[in-house]
Formats: sequence, C-alpha cells, structure tokens
Amino acid sequence: MPTRLEPFVNANIYHIFNKTIDQKRVFQSDKYSQEFYQRLIYYRSTNSTRSYSDIDKLNKETQEIINQDIFIEKDYQIKVLSYSFMPNHYHMLLSPLTKNGIPLFMKKFNGGYAKYFNERYNRTGALFEGKYKRIIIKNEAHFIHIPYYIHLNPLDLITPEWREKKLHDFNKAIKFLESYRWSSHMDYLGVKNFPSVTQREFLFDIFGSNKQYGQKIEEWLEDLYLTQKLDSVRDYVLER
Repeated sequence: MPTRLEPFVNANIYHIFNKTIDQKRVFQSDKYSQEFYQRLIYYRSTNSTRSYSDIDKLNKETQEIINQDIFIEKDYQIKVLSYSFMPNHYHMLLSPLTKNGIPLFMKKFNGGYAKYFNERYNRTGALFEGKYKRIIIKNEAHFIHIPYYIHLNPLDLITPEWREKKLHDFNKAIKFLESYRWSSHMDYLGVKNFPSVTQREFLFDIFGSNKQYGQKIEEWLEDLYLTQKLDSVRDYVLER
C-alpha cells in the first residue's frame, strides 16, 4: 500500500516540485513564464474563487478591481519563500498559512496553467507528472541549503556539470543567474524582478541583506567543490 502522507501544517516549510510529462518544455518563452507567474500570484489568495481564465477575459477596468481585491497579503493561503521555473519543471519553497493552503493552491495552480497551455496547443490531458512532490524541511541545516539549491537550478541550462562539481567558468555562471528572470534569485539580490511574488523577510533573517545573500550564494557555489554540500541535501531536492 502507498505510504500516507502527513497533513500539511501551517508555518512549516515545504519543498514543492513537479515536472512535465515526457520532459515537455512548457516555459518555452517569456509569455508562457509570465502566464505561470500570474496564476501563482492569483491562486495564492483565498479570494481566488474564479477561474483565472475567466478573469483573463474580463475588460481591463474590471480586472484591475479584482486584482486590488485579491492581492492582499492578509488573504494569502501560502507564503512563497523562493522558487525557480525551468523549461520542464519547477521548484518552490512554500509555507501554508491556512488549513489545506498548499493543496488548494497547487490544485488550482497546476490545473489552471495546464488548461491555459492545452488551449494554446489544442491538446488534452495531463501536463504534469501526476501529483506534485513535496518534502517538509525539518532540519535547520537543510533549510539553509535548500534556497541556494533552488536558485542554482537554472545553471542546468548552461553548465549542467555543476551538479558533478565541474564548474568551468564561475563568473559566467554567476552572471547567468543574475539575468535569469524566472526565479526569485534576482529579487533576493535586490534587483526588482517580480518582488510581489515572494515573502522574503523570513529568509533574510538568515541571509541578512541583499548584498550578504549574494555573497553567501557565491560562497556556497565555490564551496560546493570542496565539500559535500550537494550530497547533504539530496534527500530534500526531489529530483532523484
């Protein structure tokens, strides 16, 4: 029999991961990534009772009124601490604020984007590989490493050997991460990208300032080749 998962607990932190069927590239342009962001912002609110597709069809004035009503932090059912969207998968570090906050958000989030993508490509069926995977982050040491790992994920696009501790051009890797729009890395650096998506205060209690965060992730990447940091978080990264 399958193992019964423990229920989500408010204020706990969870690494959430999902990938597409057959490695399909669903975030293949800025437009598609932008649509993903908009659904993330919309569905994290307890006021997101309508389909985002319906709201997308409303006139601009009405949509602005709805946006003003739902983008209120006191109504969030989840906190988004960090994230990274890759062409065929995503990582998010989430903390629930309401009962069943993460399951309710993920059902609408995955389903809403799949509906949008299927309509654009005249396809049917599932877009992602079943239910999302999730792991609770219990150990403080793992919690400190996981945000760095999530933000380093885009290096797979230009230098996948980083996972094998073979980074050939450190400066190129850092510059690429600084320009990769589809993660929360830029906002943690203090570069305004999509600042309304994440609630960064909690992690800044650990990282310190934007500048200190930038220094620490560079140190983490440098130290990766001298230590077993990546090995230490493998049970929490969900990509095995």
